[in-house]
This record gives sequence, structure tokens and C-alpha cells, in this order.
Amino acid sequence: MLLIEYPNCSTCKRARKWLEAQGIAFTARHIREDAPTADELRAWRALSGLPLKRFFNTSGLKYKELALKDRLPGMSAEEQLALLASDGMLVKRPILVGDGFALVGFREAEWAAALNITSGS
Repeated sequence: MLLIEYPNCSTCKRARKWLEAQGIAFTARHIREDAPTADELRAWRALSGLPLKRFFNTSGLKYKELALKDRLPGMSAEEQLALLASDGMLVKRPILVGDGFALVGFREAEWAAALNITSGS
């Protein structure tokens, strides 16, 4: 399993702790040092079933600096993917990629369901 994270992010820290508490093995990848490629993002979007907009870190400084709230609706999916791939800090995190799924953002109940974990921690 692959955990795409920004180590300083409090939500990423919670997700990492949760995975460790569940005994789930994963490989961590620093989103800023090793940003997802457009092809990876395209594949994860397909696995997640989410709209591409959900892959943007809408609370991030870069998102706001670039005024993406207003610009995204006029951009094609390929333009959005290229933009996301250009800077890992534009990508919502954490992302958990497993066999047949990709989860964007950390919602414990959603992750537990995807990983077939019945008891919360």
C-alpha cells in the first residue's frame, strides 16, 4: 500500500498513526519531494471514482495564490492533471493507494471500510 503524505501535515500524521495502529503495512512517499505524476493522478482518480476537483488541496496557500477556485472550472481535465503534477503541494493529502482503490483525504470510517476493518481504534 502506498501513502502519499506531507510529513508536517497534521491530517497526514493522524492517517499514518491510524494505519500503524491497525497494523497495516505501507510505503510512505513525501508529496513535496516526489510529487505524483499526471499519469499516477489519472489512475488514482479512476480508482477513487472522485471528481478531479477533489484531488486539489483547496485549503493550501498555493491553491489560493493561483486563484484556482475561479480558474479550475475553465480548465480541461488534462490541464488540471498537469497543474496537479507540477506541484505536490497542490494535491490533497493524504492519498492511500491500495489494490483496486485510492482514498483522498483522511476519513477514518472511509479508510476502515476500504480496508475491511470492522473495529475502530
